[in-house]
Amino acid sequence: MKIILADSNELIRVGLRTILHSETAIEIIGEARDGDELKELVLNFGADVILIDYTSPGFSIDIIPRVLSVLPTIKFVAITPEQSAQTLVDALRSGVKSYVKKDCDITEIINAIKETDRGNKFFCGQILETIQRANINVEDIDFESFSCEPVLLSERENEIIKYIAEGQTNAQIAEQLFLSNHTINTHRKNIMAKLGVKNTAGIVMYAVKTQIVSPNKFLFAGES
Repeated sequence: MKIILADSNELIRVGLRTILHSETAIEIIGEARDGDELKELVLNFGADVILIDYTSPGFSIDIIPRVLSVLPTIKFVAITPEQSAQTLVDALRSGVKSYVKKDCDITEIINAIKETDRGNKFFCGQILETIQRANINVEDIDFESFSCEPVLLSERENEIIKYIAEGQTNAQIAEQLFLSNHTINTHRKNIMAKLGVKNTAGIVMYAVKTQIVSPNKFLFAGES
């Protein structure tokens, strides 16, 4: 298995190199200090797996789809400090296959690389806990829908998102907006396609993230 280490911090790269040196099945073919170096390495040498901290200086989340556009078969394992659940989801949708934290056990880091090379997804316990605390199911993420283009929603679509996030049914929304159930259902499908989500939970996540509705509405919904 040929891998590239992508991190602007030399100490981190040395540490990862040391950890992986004893793994006979793993060959480190290059190290990148920024996004440009990473793309050049991929163009010149290819790789099976890239172990990347896309949050380190010189990198950004955009480098992942850029590299995948050049070599779609390459697999990304993200290894970063603590991130928010939404940042993790954005990384997964951008093309990251597996995700571990920098303070994970060495065994977990090595397992993440090996499982990813086999075509599997791997998430360390801390990453899964962060995602689950936000009530996000990894299986509900639409990994195929990532786009670097901004999400463009009409005024009507934002209005419907607000009603959906408040728990109203298609029939209730139709009644409020003087539209048919069929029209609301069509809007709902278009909204999910634009947001890259598969269900109502994804629409609610977007509504809270963009402050269309307040998260307090859900936190205190059970109180009388």
